[in-house]
Amino acid sequence: MPGQVQSIARAAAILRLLASSSGRLGIGEIARSLDLPKGTAHGIVRTLQDVGFVEQDKTSGKYQLGAALLHLGTSYLDVNELRSRSINWADPLAARSGESVRIGTLLDGKVLVVHHVFRPDDTLQTLDVGSLLPPHATALGKVLLAYDVGAANAVLQGEPEPYTRRTLVTARTLSRALTEIRDNGWGAEIEEMTLGEAGIAAPIRGYGGLVVGAIGLSGPVDRVCDGKGHPRPVLVAYVRDAARAVSRDLGAARW
Repeated sequence: MPGQVQSIARAAAILRLLASSSGRLGIGEIARSLDLPKGTAHGIVRTLQDVGFVEQDKTSGKYQLGAALLHLGTSYLDVNELRSRSINWADPLAARSGESVRIGTLLDGKVLVVHHVFRPDDTLQTLDVGSLLPPHATALGKVLLAYDVGAANAVLQGEPEPYTRRTLVTARTLSRALTEIRDNGWGAEIEEMTLGEAGIAAPIRGYGGLVVGAIGLSGPVDRVCDGKGHPRPVLVAYVRDAARAVSRDLGAARW
């Protein structure tokens, strides 16, 4: 059987990105969200425009879905599928790292926890499945915002709540953090949500490279971070390996 046609998968990812955005997107925003070269993104968008699937706003130069495709809706990946594909990799991540593991996706501007693996010890823990977390103050959330322009803009234009003195609440600091996540391929938070707690997360991609969720671990700062307060490289590697594995299961060819 023939394999996946990469250009079609990327075109589908662009359409889904536009469908889920709260506003029009420029070529640079599309390219960053899907981790594509700007030239590649521009060529695909122009082709979609030529066939009527995408429209360009003459004033801003940004793009939106064509009228014929507006019925596609705002989401394409069922949450249950994300969870079922992730379970096989979340348990090993918890075992290797010794920390709790969560998988999340964006829902109405919050991070919906769709799967949670307890830390493999005897401490009392609370199941977080179904919980809604603030995107700007969690590693999972910041990773998701880094690849979703519409959600990021909504947070940046609002008034993020400061959960601790280390929570990123200004547009400048949060924008810088999201850029670093896109550059590095993973993100972290250190006492931004809860004092004494830290987390590491990486994006989960589906067909065409579209980020559909994130997987991450969390635990005490002294276990997640080294003596200099930086996330431990071995834990970052564990998280990124798990994210790549889930992404491959979801059809992300590059992973």
